[in-house]
Amino acid sequence: MQAESALSVIGSRPMELSVVPHGGPQTLGQNGKQRTSSLESPIMLLTGHQSAIYTMKFNPEGTVIASGSHDREIFLWSMHGDCKNFMVLKGHKNAVLDLQWTSDGSQIVSASPDKTLRAWDVETGKQIKKMAEHSSFVNSCCPARRGPPLIVSGSDDGTSKLWDMRQRGAIQTFPDKFQITAVSFSDASDKIYTGGIDNDVKVWDLRRNEVTMTLQGHQDTITGMQLSPDGSYLLTNAMDCTLRIWDMRPYAPQNRCVKIMEGHQHNFEKNLLKCGWSPDGSKVTAGSSDRMVYIWDTTSRRILYKLPGHTGSVNECVFHPSEPIVGSCSSDKQIYLGEI
Repeated sequence: MQAESALSVIGSRPMELSVVPHGGPQTLGQNGKQRTSSLESPIMLLTGHQSAIYTMKFNPEGTVIASGSHDREIFLWSMHGDCKNFMVLKGHKNAVLDLQWTSDGSQIVSASPDKTLRAWDVETGKQIKKMAEHSSFVNSCCPARRGPPLIVSGSDDGTSKLWDMRQRGAIQTFPDKFQITAVSFSDASDKIYTGGIDNDVKVWDLRRNEVTMTLQGHQDTITGMQLSPDGSYLLTNAMDCTLRIWDMRPYAPQNRCVKIMEGHQHNFEKNLLKCGWSPDGSKVTAGSSDRMVYIWDTTSRRILYKLPGHTGSVNECVFHPSEPIVGSCSSDKQIYLGEI
């Protein structure tokens, strides 16, 4: 009952998906406020996963949500109407810790403690590639935004690997001393960023196959990272309960950490809580173990929203690519979509 009373404050009660909101789809919310998105109701609850949900992403068009769970399955949900789960991608032998859409929205790449990355065709739901060269948990994956179809992965085996979807096997391996928990590509796809349990963000030059820069500041394991929509800034979340924004432009000043945001929590579960940007770069969001969805203003660093509803750790929150909607997934096996 706690979630219900908490959410009714926002002006809508969580509802099971079988229930159509009062009066069917309309532009006014139940409290008479003008609606701002195409969601059927100001808050939608998506249920169906059998276990904790660690990751979720909107596809580039904003029409489909993919979610990955401890139940080893990836669910695809339609954004419209009553947000039905219309496909399940099966194949991983362990939890799905991270997933990403390719930039054209035709494929999903997923990472798992089963030591593999897998690529899936979204049209057919079939697994099209299994990448199995890591010797331990694969924690994170990221496709390149442009150029050839490259993927970077980060693993507990202390390496990040570069994969070309057109070739067999990894094309490059970047060895580190410690487990890699978060990875990302630079905007030009010529560098990769890795973060891990040594608290540092390392910048690897793909041509020179070496670390060209180390960003220090976090005091504990880096759990998530995402490049800003314009490619200039890197957002990182860490177990030191800070969110940091780093200036990744070539001639930025020596101290590249330009913003630190606080308020969210990490706890004993040690989940790899992710973080993300709004499409215009004006807001950021991060997972939090205190069951809240946090959204900060990047300019003022103030918390704009602290949204209740989940009854477990919020592992990832994401902004819709074109509408004022935020999605969140949690260890409570549920996904919420809400207008902001």
